[in-house]
Amino acid sequence: MSIFALVLLGQVGAAPAIGADPLQLPAEVRDRKPRTRQVQTVEAPPGPQIDGCIAEMETDPVHGADAARKALAEAKGEERVRAGLCLGIALTQLERWDEAQRAFSTARSSAMPDDHASRARLGSMAGNAAFAGGQPDSALALFDSAQTEARQAGDGALGGAIAIDRARALVTLGRNDEAAAALAEARALAPDNAQAWLLSATLSRRMDKLLEAQAQIEKAAQIAPEDPETGLEAGVIAMLSGREDAARRSWQSVLATAPESAAAATAKGYLAQLGNGGPAKP
Repeated sequence: MSIFALVLLGQVGAAPAIGADPLQLPAEVRDRKPRTRQVQTVEAPPGPQIDGCIAEMETDPVHGADAARKALAEAKGEERVRAGLCLGIALTQLERWDEAQRAFSTARSSAMPDDHASRARLGSMAGNAAFAGGQPDSALALFDSAQTEARQAGDGALGGAIAIDRARALVTLGRNDEAAAALAEARALAPDNAQAWLLSATLSRRMDKLLEAQAQIEKAAQIAPEDPETGLEAGVIAMLSGREDAARRSWQSVLATAPESAAAATAKGYLAQLGNGGPAKP
């Protein structure tokens, strides 16, 4: 193994060192905010809508939160689903995570008991708010409940996304074997989810399972060939496997396909340590 590979190994670790750096996963896992894009897929029940709530939240989250809070105070029954959802979205924009968690939980509890898909999505959003607020135990409990609802809904894509959320929380809690099992479930439920394969490869690499990591990163690359995080991780796995030329090619591909990304900045630093940060040769 080259000197640089040893340095790289020291940076990323042969296995997760949960104590000092609790999130030994890439940025998607470590820094990802609650998935507010799910507002587009939550199926709010019929009833009065909050006019302009989401639009106002996007332009002025403070006023958006005020409008949603007033609507929630006046809402009845299933109308509280939409009101709680809008309030939670506004509060995530303000990074008021505890309040956002409560708002999403209110929306979830207001949904019809048999509307498992909406309850799963809202529970997942509550879990993401708890996670962003530094409460992985609470987040995991919310993700577990959301996963149960997703199974009852029979929604594989949703179940796969929530399984990834569970893995993030489990890694934070140092329960890596359980996190690996959660990612295996994500891959089974949503085999075309590139992130599930990428995060599986990263965790396998952290657990010093380089053969598994290689197979998983290859699958991620098949699904999302131009994803810079996948290219960056592929290079790390190759380097730790003693394949310096393959690592160089992976990192050069990141510079070529996403030159302005954070992954490209990291790849450039790795290539500089190898002595060649230039473009890949044909």
